[in-house]
Amino acid sequence: MASPAAVNLAVHPDVNKSDHAGSNGAPKQSLKFVLLHGTLEVWIQKAECLPNMDIFSERMRQCFVAFGPFRKLFSKTEDHVEHHTEKKITSDPYVSVVLRGATVARTRVIKNEQNPEWNEHFSIPVAHDVAEVEFVVKDNDVLGAQFIGETKISAEYLLTQEVADRWFDLLGKDGKPCKPGARLKVSLSFRLAATDPLYKDGVGAGPNYSGVPYTYFPLHKGGRITLYQDADILDNSLPQIKLDGGLIFEHRRSWEEICLAILEAHHLVYIAGWSIYCETKLVRRTDKHLPEPAFYTLGELLKFKSRELVRVLLLVWDDKTSHRIIKNEGVMGTHDEETKRFFKHSSVQCVLAPRYADSKLSWVKQKVVGTLYTHHQKLVIVDTQGPGNFRKLTAFIGGLDLCDGRYDTPEHCLFRTLNTVHKDDYHNPTFPSNADSGGPRQPWHDLHCKIEGPAVYDVLTNFEQRWRRATRWHELGKNCRRVTRWHDDALADLDNISWILSPNKRIPYESPHTHDGLIVLDEDDPETWHVQVFRSIDSGSVKGFPKIDVVEAEKQNLVCGKNIAIDMSIHTAYIKAIRSAQHYIYIENQYFIGSSYAWPKYKNAGAHHLIPIELALKIASKIKAKERFAVYIVIPMWPEGVPDSSSVQEILYFQGQTLEMMYTIVAQALEEENMLGEFHPTDYLNFFCLGNREVKGEDECSPMNPPPENSSQMQAQKNRRFMIYVHSKGLIVDDEYIIIGSANINQRSMDGSRDTEIAMGAYQPHHTWAHKHDQPFGQIYGFRMSLWAEHMGGIEDCFLKPWSLECVRRVNSIAKGYWKQYTAEEVTEMKGHLLAYPIKVEDNGKVVALPGWEQFPDVGGRVLGSSSTLPDNLTT
Repeated sequence: MASPAAVNLAVHPDVNKSDHAGSNGAPKQSLKFVLLHGTLEVWIQKAECLPNMDIFSERMRQCFVAFGPFRKLFSKTEDHVEHHTEKKITSDPYVSVVLRGATVARTRVIKNEQNPEWNEHFSIPVAHDVAEVEFVVKDNDVLGAQFIGETKISAEYLLTQEVADRWFDLLGKDGKPCKPGARLKVSLSFRLAATDPLYKDGVGAGPNYSGVPYTYFPLHKGGRITLYQDADILDNSLPQIKLDGGLIFEHRRSWEEICLAILEAHHLVYIAGWSIYCETKLVRRTDKHLPEPAFYTLGELLKFKSRELVRVLLLVWDDKTSHRIIKNEGVMGTHDEETKRFFKHSSVQCVLAPRYADSKLSWVKQKVVGTLYTHHQKLVIVDTQGPGNFRKLTAFIGGLDLCDGRYDTPEHCLFRTLNTVHKDDYHNPTFPSNADSGGPRQPWHDLHCKIEGPAVYDVLTNFEQRWRRATRWHELGKNCRRVTRWHDDALADLDNISWILSPNKRIPYESPHTHDGLIVLDEDDPETWHVQVFRSIDSGSVKGFPKIDVVEAEKQNLVCGKNIAIDMSIHTAYIKAIRSAQHYIYIENQYFIGSSYAWPKYKNAGAHHLIPIELALKIASKIKAKERFAVYIVIPMWPEGVPDSSSVQEILYFQGQTLEMMYTIVAQALEEENMLGEFHPTDYLNFFCLGNREVKGEDECSPMNPPPENSSQMQAQKNRRFMIYVHSKGLIVDDEYIIIGSANINQRSMDGSRDTEIAMGAYQPHHTWAHKHDQPFGQIYGFRMSLWAEHMGGIEDCFLKPWSLECVRRVNSIAKGYWKQYTAEEVTEMKGHLLAYPIKVEDNGKVVALPGWEQFPDVGGRVLGSSSTLPDNLTT
């Protein structure tokens, strides 16, 4: 039955009249909270008679502008400064769509207008338990936005009816009109996720499936994906995994293949990274029969290729806490200034790219973006051998930066390799020491991939857009600095190189059929892939996004946030994958924080992305349908750094809030279906971490400079244990779909206007549930089983069906066993590394510390963390 507010809306079809929504959607009516889980389609059209919010601030601005030092800060816009004598100064309005404190959409700012017309459309994925959809109108100002007015629409009404071209009065905080005649015209409708055909058949069946909608880059067919775990894999270290068609899953070596691809490049090598370290060696096993340059350091390898007249372009995040003059390494230790200096007198073009904010943001917001956020993409693009005498492009993306501390194998040694492959590559930010202290090193687990086929050219577009944006600042500096190497043609023009394939060229294969030359595997090949590239990035980091053109932005599936264009397709892809899941989801990620509006405490942290709550709601829906479903999530034992530091503790606190929110939703679903007691929340949802122990070898050297006796590092040495740092950013759904990239599961990575990220989503059309009408056993299945073999020390029959209760309980049993071995007094060699995350989940979903382990072994720091005074934007 519709609420009173819904009836009030429904009985006024005259769009020339305003609905007085009041502070609760209708005067003197209390509204019912309902779950809006699906897609909210919103059209924000225009407003009328807005009040002038700038009368006082304009007078203050004029006073400050009179003083030179304040002119830039307090000049509201270029238009205001240049034309203030021609036009009255008034409000710069924009509209935010808010669901229970979470801003889910925001229009552009229209300057100096009391009757603005936006005409913007938003397709918003939602998973919010709300009573109202709020439209908040604000005045954009350099010192912070000013509230103008708001209107609220009943969420219960939207479950059954649309709002079409309706005017709503804008009310103040007191519930009275903010100004006589002030009103907002909107349309909106809601589409339920459970009945949306987009999520019905997993990744979709048939040739008409077009991939994830509302994304900048389209789905491409005819590709090939190679999946990698860790930087290297020793021969015969992982078991054979049988696939469909009599194939065996091949365990590939990511860094070795990246090195060989660079070595074999004829024309171009493009690299972008959060960190690129010139002293890193990609190949470290001397038994490999490879050309001599393969054993060079990365820096020398790239110089070698540039001397062969290969275009070598590096795009490295410029950590603003590092400084060239005083040789400061910076807070993050990314070696950006060191890398820049290394290539200074070579033909390698190395650009340090700060995380610039879009110039259309306020001065204060620009400083926040430039200080707190990073360029986090990790990618390599090279030209490789194509069909016949043609060259094609190949790309590598994922979680691995080409820098120190990343090289590792599935063995994840702590001490044994300190004098061999890790001799000059000791990395452990938990302890203030170096390799002479005797370890343990911090093992590194990661996921990466190689892309071949049409989707590679979307990775190239991303690099070119970022390069043009970053080098703009260097071009501007030509006149005042002796810069001679910055040329407009630094990027190769593939259309003018006839022997390199590009999307604008078509060539015939040696076959009766004519195909797009970019295709590497035909559609009838059982091993072909469909691939789509996703990003988190905004117009502050690329050149080429439309400028304040909402029509063009919508055509490109970009979101307008105030006056910046945002590509947040990674978040879109994750939501599509989760909602489409039918059997199970497996996630590995460096962070797991989100859906803060639904947390039990501290709901205003601003981590509004939907991934955690979508996972919980997926499980709840399967419980209600009496269907099995399982979610496995592997995260680090603690975030990289000192576990009891303020930043790490706050991240752990936010993580704990996320976990408890999810487990509570699962527990409530079990209780509502009278299944609580027979089943526990951990029969559906589980979190794990990775760790290792090593028995001391006879040939192991004593440390030259051992740590203090009572230090946490000495405790780790005595107990011969340490966590394996999970740096992966990957998701697998139903053994048929995979996402791998650079994006963490936190607001920084998913927001689109914070850290810049890149990812790919892919599947094999011949290895899906919809195609086979049964479980697929393609490359994604093989990769998941390979990861489980690494983590659990082998493969068991029950792993074939990861959604089954038998499998869930067996994996939990294995993880608890390894945790017991990891924390035991006796040091024993660990065959596997999967540990149950050290928490206890109660029947009602409440998350508490594991008895006896309120703090992490050896290193301390509360497992469930604690809040701090740090900016939430930094840690979410």
